[in-house]
Amino acid sequence: MRNSNFRRNTLWALIFTLAAFHALPARAGLLDAVKEQIFSGSSGTSGTSATSSSSLTDREVINGLKEALNTTVKKSVSTLSAEGGFLNTPSVRIPMPDSLTAAEKIARSLGQDKLADEFIATMNHAAEQAAGETASIFLNAIKSMSFDDARAILNGSNDAATAYLRKTSTGDLTERIRPIVEKATKAAHVTDTYKNFADSLHQLTPLMSTKASDLDGYVTDKTIEGIFTVMAKEEASIRANPAARTTDLLKKVFGSTTR
Repeated sequence: MRNSNFRRNTLWALIFTLAAFHALPARAGLLDAVKEQIFSGSSGTSGTSATSSSSLTDREVINGLKEALNTTVKKSVSTLSAEGGFLNTPSVRIPMPDSLTAAEKIARSLGQDKLADEFIATMNHAAEQAAGETASIFLNAIKSMSFDDARAILNGSNDAATAYLRKTSTGDLTERIRPIVEKATKAAHVTDTYKNFADSLHQLTPLMSTKASDLDGYVTDKTIEGIFTVMAKEEASIRANPAARTTDLLKKVFGSTTR
């Protein structure tokens, strides 16, 4: 009886073992299907994780933003460094310094428009010359952009990239552009034209103050301000106008956002 029970139990054990081995391929197939469903659509590679707002990878976002900034910088600098870039662009045209606005009004009221216009023109021409030397400063700032910076810029306001450059490069820009402006103001004869303006006005109205503030500092600040103004406009165009996205990467990155 004991031997009969042993044989019967052994037989059942063998049957369950064979059944288990027979079921393994099907079970493995089921696990594979589950894993496929769980991990489908995941890139999973280091440095290429998808952003929260789209299927763009971090590397695509940062490269796209750098490309957009490079395009914006080069186009802005090219526009402003051209003849009349500042002078003929109302939004960035450098006006008479505040310290000389009263003197300008007096000069124009006395028919001396030419003196005032020449002085304003020389300041703007100096800014145009200085603007052409600023591209490398901006491009160096762009190289240091992080993934977090890029994501914040992509999902930020229409001038978020310009604001980033303003924050990261204004100090260095002011320090490095001042000597450039000094050289440009000298080449454009800003000081000589100012002296001509001041001396002529003093002869007409001896009691009128024509003391100017730091002209080189004034032109430096206005040059930087003008560059950022044009850059913000160019950036907004890339964000809003598909035709301004001149490469496939720009189309992909900025096409992923809606305004």
